[in-house]
Amino acid sequence: MWFDEFKSPIGKLRVAVDERGLRYVLFDSNKHPPKHISDWLLDRSPTREAREQLLQYFAGERKTFELAISFDGTEFQQRTWNQLASIPYGKTWSYSDLAIRLGSPKAVRAVGSANGRNPIPIVLPCHRVIGSNGSLTGFGGGLPIKKWLLEHEGVRLDCA
Repeated sequence: MWFDEFKSPIGKLRVAVDERGLRYVLFDSNKHPPKHISDWLLDRSPTREAREQLLQYFAGERKTFELAISFDGTEFQQRTWNQLASIPYGKTWSYSDLAIRLGSPKAVRAVGSANGRNPIPIVLPCHRVIGSNGSLTGFGGGLPIKKWLLEHEGVRLDCA
């Protein structure tokens, strides 16, 4: 696994890739850090595209990502993470909306748990998932970063 760290408007980010694609986008502090980080190799070459696309997003020049991604998780987690990519830039869905789109309308808590373990935030935009009352709820990077990301995308926050 190769990684790079760089400054962004929301703090230092670390991206990690393997031969299959982007595996992680990590904040300075993460609720569920990956294992074996000490085995990763610092190398900017394989991570260049992910870093550049994230910086373009922060500069307001990119609304979608075109990156090969690679993640490990349960079948339900993977379905949830893949569905996150369907949430349009500048829009939000509730956890209930996401559960319905997954065909499991009663799995709101499971959706929340899977969302909280998303290894590729921002690229798979879990920050666009909010409470059904419009409130900001859990986010691995912290609620101030979630708020910043949504405001960056032009989302009007009434309950934040």
